[in-house]
Amino acid sequence: MFDHFLVSVIVIPPLLVIAVRLLAEHLKPGLAATAVAWSAAGAALASLINLAVFAVKAFAEIPPLGRDFGWSAQVVADDTAREPWVSWLSVVLLTAALISIVRVHVQQRTMFALARMPVAEPLIMLDDPAAHAYAVPGKPGHIVVTTGMRDALDDDQFRALLAHEQDHLDSRHHRLVRISALAAAAHPALWWVTRQVDYLVERAADERAALVVGSRRTVAQAIGIAALATTKPQVIGLHAAGGVVPRRVRHLLRPTVWRAGAILCALPVALAAFSLIWTGEAAYDLGELLHAAVIHP
Repeated sequence: MFDHFLVSVIVIPPLLVIAVRLLAEHLKPGLAATAVAWSAAGAALASLINLAVFAVKAFAEIPPLGRDFGWSAQVVADDTAREPWVSWLSVVLLTAALISIVRVHVQQRTMFALARMPVAEPLIMLDDPAAHAYAVPGKPGHIVVTTGMRDALDDDQFRALLAHEQDHLDSRHHRLVRISALAAAAHPALWWVTRQVDYLVERAADERAALVVGSRRTVAQAIGIAALATTKPQVIGLHAAGGVVPRRVRHLLRPTVWRAGAILCALPVALAAFSLIWTGEAAYDLGELLHAAVIHP
């Protein structure tokens, strides 16, 4: 069974990171964000299930429990006799992953609960000289812009900003961000994938804003001015981490022709799917192992 642990816990998540790193710049951002986020979720789920399978095996290796359930603990342990550490290491890793997932989930719920305000207006202007703008998901969602940000932009650039934030709401980008963050909490190798999803949803919103205002240059100018005007990272907004603004502007001013986006997106999806299928076989193998270990009277 060790090959299942090796593939789904150790090999697939880093391979997914490499695939996304090589392909992300060549994919249509909206499609790529969805494919990358759900692929990360699939790989993370496969890793968790594998750890759970080996955690069950760890407890099945305890002789008193084996006697209680009627199987030979030694037969169970012999399956990974060359890697005796893998079962109990899986218990430790599974516990750490579950604690991390719960912590991130609670943080996300708290953050969005604080962000939601009981207002009906789709646009909220805050009297604040600091330049900030962000989308707050909800039913309905709304956009928050400070007077500092509004004063920094001309009318066309402000339209571009609103179109950008509105696409975050319409496309429900916060869900992709949350999914990828939970995936990273489940497996630390997927942390970079989360940052890439943040970047891709920003690019997707840039593309939508360019269609709405009819000018890619205006959107690029709005991004640059907003980045310079913002004094600190937004806590609640869906803005990508620092260092990606020049890349976003470059894509706007030198648009990419996406000819094989769906085909390229299939690679991370295929990696996640393979890991999930391999994990299903791990669970089946555990069942077969326990069946073979049954002590017949």
